[in-house]
Amino acid sequence: MPVDCRVKGMWNLFEIGHVRVGARSLPSVALGVVLGLGLLICMTSGTVWAADCPGHPDALGTARTLVVDPKAHPRLGTMQYPETLPLQDHEVVLTFDDGPLPRNSNQILDILASQCVKATFFTIGSMAQAYPEGVRKLRDAGHSIGTHSMTHPLNMNRASLEHDRQEIDDGIAAVTKALGDGGAPGPFFRIPGLMRAEAVEGYLASEGIQVWSADFLADDWRHISAARVYELAIKRLEDKGRGILLLHDIQARTVAALPHILQELKARGYRIVHVVAATPEQPATPSEPQQWQLHPHSETVAISHWPKIPDFVFTEAETLPAPELSDQEWHDEQGLRLVEPFDRPRRIGRSVPLPREPPWPRLLPLPAEERAAVTLPIPAQSVFEIQEKQPAATHGLAPLHQALQIFPRPA
Repeated sequence: MPVDCRVKGMWNLFEIGHVRVGARSLPSVALGVVLGLGLLICMTSGTVWAADCPGHPDALGTARTLVVDPKAHPRLGTMQYPETLPLQDHEVVLTFDDGPLPRNSNQILDILASQCVKATFFTIGSMAQAYPEGVRKLRDAGHSIGTHSMTHPLNMNRASLEHDRQEIDDGIAAVTKALGDGGAPGPFFRIPGLMRAEAVEGYLASEGIQVWSADFLADDWRHISAARVYELAIKRLEDKGRGILLLHDIQARTVAALPHILQELKARGYRIVHVVAATPEQPATPSEPQQWQLHPHSETVAISHWPKIPDFVFTEAETLPAPELSDQEWHDEQGLRLVEPFDRPRRIGRSVPLPREPPWPRLLPLPAEERAAVTLPIPAQSVFEIQEKQPAATHGLAPLHQALQIFPRPA
């Protein structure tokens, strides 16, 4: 795993995590232990601390570099595919589409540089032709460069394979020419509009190019405010816990939202991961298959332990046994009649033979004379009468007399 931990001298001030130790004051044995521990941390985490960002001690920084083999994992992003990058919890990969466009892309580069953050850019071929210097700026800043077709068509899922291949190949050629000096983009491709198609994915896989979708969006290509872009990015990241964020470096609203996104990522303990393609000199970062799933099945989840259905071997009987009336727990058989007795079942091809009618018993309607004989009792009128005691008549003053009985006179 590539690392960026540095030992700047035996007698210099060095750093392990966020604890600074004056090396000059330590005995030689203690110094060796601390140096060994520091090197062990560097080798296992590959962390670039914010203090390594000159002039920006509070920068977010890039936590580690992840090396991937496009042939081993040809499609990424849980918005469309089963797999995503093997990230740990609270790890984020920043990606930007559609550039370069100088007036906005240059500002995006400055913001990322101020935080010492590395990202992946999916460049359009026509934009690379128009602004080749912008492509070289991406390379010189140490970002990963992928491609995003030649003209950004939104019909790659419906167009012919010949058309899509031309878009892919021309886009790669344009970015390669813009880089110059024998440079070439990385084997990463994002389909415009995420309009996936199996033919396109198959062609890219045959060329050893990895297709990137995303794990969540910030909708920054829509006509929304920068504040809304920030809100969506953080909310959707919190819902996922980790993953690939898709942004656009050509949008002014993204330029306005990005500093706040990066500040909030740092405040909430998120870490930035930079992704590069494996080479013979730089092999892929070791990983386990379940790490490529955003939410892998846990060993405690019951669904992962259901037994598989075995391959049954049936006997060579011509028909399967049919249920009989005696098999059922019905004791009052007087009102039960079969619609049709079991007959020799029809055979449909070589499938399991079925009876002509459903074999289950059905209730037949009662004869008219039996229905007429069945009557329900009618409740008597007295059931609905409420017996109340009527007071004696007092020549029309009954209400007043009753009121006096209810409300006693005051003392």
